[in-house]
Amino acid sequence: MTSTESPRAAVIFNPTKGRIQELRRQIDAAATAAGWGESMWFETSVEDPGRGIALEAVEAGAAMVLAAGGDGTVRSVAEGLRDSGIPLALLPRGTGNVLARNIGVPITNTADAIRIAFEGNTRHIDLGIATLSRIDGSIEEHGFLVMAGMGIDADIMANTSDALKKSFGWLAYVDAGIRVLPGAKPFRIRYQLEGKPVHSAHVSTILFGNCGTLTGGLEMMPDAVVDDGLLDVAVLQPRGTVGWIDVARRLRVDNGPLRKSVMGRRIIKATSGNSSTITYLRSAGITVSLEKPRAIELDGDGFGIVAGVRFATDPGALAVRVR
Repeated sequence: MTSTESPRAAVIFNPTKGRIQELRRQIDAAATAAGWGESMWFETSVEDPGRGIALEAVEAGAAMVLAAGGDGTVRSVAEGLRDSGIPLALLPRGTGNVLARNIGVPITNTADAIRIAFEGNTRHIDLGIATLSRIDGSIEEHGFLVMAGMGIDADIMANTSDALKKSFGWLAYVDAGIRVLPGAKPFRIRYQLEGKPVHSAHVSTILFGNCGTLTGGLEMMPDAVVDDGLLDVAVLQPRGTVGWIDVARRLRVDNGPLRKSVMGRRIIKATSGNSSTITYLRSAGITVSLEKPRAIELDGDGFGIVAGVRFATDPGALAVRVR
């Protein structure tokens, strides 16, 4: 793009996520009002959910990329924009829209989200990097923006019906959870935080977070910051039904509104027992080896079976549009 040309945005959209013609009308109007040129439009597919298309959009001279879809579309597009400096704008159209919740992009007001794209500010955030070791010895690298995990969460994602998710949203995860939880058993891992000794643990779930707020305002990792260059790790080790009740209490109470004030934190400290149902860790990187291969999920999408994995961050690798 020369200095005399108007900037152009690229819109990467998931065709299964709502009315595209209305979205096109709104974006075209906003681009014209902001003095931008005609937007380029790209449709995702099963073969390319966003990464390759984002690389194509950058090559075509896009000055900004708008991702219209769910968490999976956003994650894949972000991989293609990694370290490019081209800002990503979110147009949430999925079930969770979790990154949008964490950076303050509205999830129910498309017009406002488009306004932020063309008139907002740019913030550089970290991209989580998962290096997966497969059971055949092959290695794969994938990015994630919100959270990755192994254990019950990954098993639920692997058993969630796409048809139910399309029809009933988050209730599809409840359906999968009802089927997965009765047979769930703790598993042994060995993990090593960067620069620290190796530890061993039996866990039900281990989560690796770039940011910590989930659907419904649930604070899974209350101290996670999306641009601090660090991963937050939550190790869940509940014992039976009582243990899971304690997990729910900690997430809703200890990590809820009380935590946001000095007095609330004092109340939590005074009333908390010695429960070890959730252990929080923080590091620039963590390596996990498994006694037996397990399923893994990244930003809510299943990524198959792994024998081990390393998680790290690429600090400030992604430019995003915010208010």
